Amino acid sequence: MRGAPRIPGPRSAADDLDAPARPLFGPAATEPELPPRTGGGTLGGPGGGSSGGPGRVERPSHSVLKSLLGAWALSACSAEETAAVEEHLGDCAPCAEEALRLRDAVALLHTDRDLDLDPLLRFRVLENCLGRRPARIPVPTWANPYDAETARLDALLRDIGESEWHAPVRLKWFEGERQVSRRTTVAGVIGHLMTVDGLVAGALGLDDPLGPAAPAIPTERTQAFWRGAEEPPTRTIREPWRDQSHTLVRTVSFAGRGVAELSVSYGDFALPLRDSLLDRAFECWIHAGDIADAVDYPYEPPSGSHLHRMIDLAARLLPAALADRRRAGLAGPARQLVAAGAPGRSLHLEVEGSGGGNWYIALDSPAAVGSADRAVAQVALEGVEFCRLVAGHISPEEAAAGQDGDREAIRDVLFAAASLSRL
Repeated sequence: MRGAPRIPGPRSAADDLDAPARPLFGPAATEPELPPRTGGGTLGGPGGGSSGGPGRVERPSHSVLKSLLGAWALSACSAEETAAVEEHLGDCAPCAEEALRLRDAVALLHTDRDLDLDPLLRFRVLENCLGRRPARIPVPTWANPYDAETARLDALLRDIGESEWHAPVRLKWFEGERQVSRRTTVAGVIGHLMTVDGLVAGALGLDDPLGPAAPAIPTERTQAFWRGAEEPPTRTIREPWRDQSHTLVRTVSFAGRGVAELSVSYGDFALPLRDSLLDRAFECWIHAGDIADAVDYPYEPPSGSHLHRMIDLAARLLPAALADRRRAGLAGPARQLVAAGAPGRSLHLEVEGSGGGNWYIALDSPAAVGSADRAVAQVALEGVEFCRLVAGHISPEEAAAGQDGDREAIRDVLFAAASLSRL
């Protein structure tokens, strides 16, 4: 008894002279004297095609049909092959996409049209590629923390539900001697990040999300955004925030080395772009933690190397912050006059754990150099706890795990660290 006709693998190449190619369909494809079959099936797996009765042709396997797509696009298939391929294209999305691409390619071979490529073809190809997979561009090392923290926050936002965008979030920071707070929502936090990031965008010549007449002070910008919103922000804020962060990373990546020192103004102070993006990475992480707490989402600190850079930035800003508090009468007076660049009294800041290290904070002048041999006090903190202090999330009194030496210097530096926080 003869078995049902079946379809072998792909046809031999046309220049293969060892044996004539056997058609995939019809009687010539039948194997002689196959054992009797008891059930249906396909070459790709059991039970997927027509029954194995006489005179019936089984449906070819996926790999066989995929190998025919090029011939199908060139209209070189037989009628049976064409029917089988087109039936398959209705069920298999990947093959259908590949078939359309092949047909488009074949259309370029027609000689009855202008062979000059559409000038917009390159744009469409690049746009399509970038939409499927973001371009791998060489991000400067100093921009890596911002790139990483915005990506981590975006991953958190992708995971939360519609209702969680309206979950209450309390933002905390220090003003003077006390901790203050402001209640908003998850969407409100993202709007806050976007508006302050707009200062960096403006410095790079990009569009400011608040427009050209927007305030330059971060707190005023955020309040202006919240006041100006016709309705409370919703999850729709995620897309413009994400697009802005991607644009910032792409811009600094293509701008060249000199852009790192570009000044970014925050109204009453300014930072070079390399430090400004590090500051934005720090705030992105801190507020991502606020959001994670509000929606009960696990969230880890930054990598050790990125955390170390954030701590280093805060340590470098502490002498100026201490001087500001001294001028406002909130810190003890300087003990001695120090020439610019000369060593003066210092506090040894020891940060433990991942990202930690040792810093010597100048106590008497922002222009002085802190040194180990002039240290009059020492404070030891864990890395994340120090960052929480700088973010205004914990009070100076509860921050230090270990203290030794001049009590006034210790207090002044801890409160100066908390004063670095802002809305």
